[in-house]
Amino acid sequence: MGIITWIVLGALAGWIASMIVGKNSEMGAFANVCIGVAGAFIGGFIFNMITGVGFTGFNIWSLVVATIGSIILLLIINLFQKTKHDHVDQPINR
Repeated sequence: MGIITWIVLGALAGWIASMIVGKNSEMGAFANVCIGVAGAFIGGFIFNMITGVGFTGFNIWSLVVATIGSIILLLIINLFQKTKHDHVDQPINR
């Protein structure tokens, strides 16, 4: 797959995942591409371990795999951001 295909598929997967997770208003096009491409690697690894078929090219299956990987990545990012913000927002008791 060429770089343009990775960018297009990553943008679609990242955008769909950001809408599902509820982060669409916080993310731009570049973040969607980055999350989508990273999600393709994560989803491809997970699906390859489970089903033996991971990321296969520019098709619907690969979009599903990349989207699920992107959702997993966004949920992990949200988990760390909430933990970080929880410590900052707590008042100091004296």
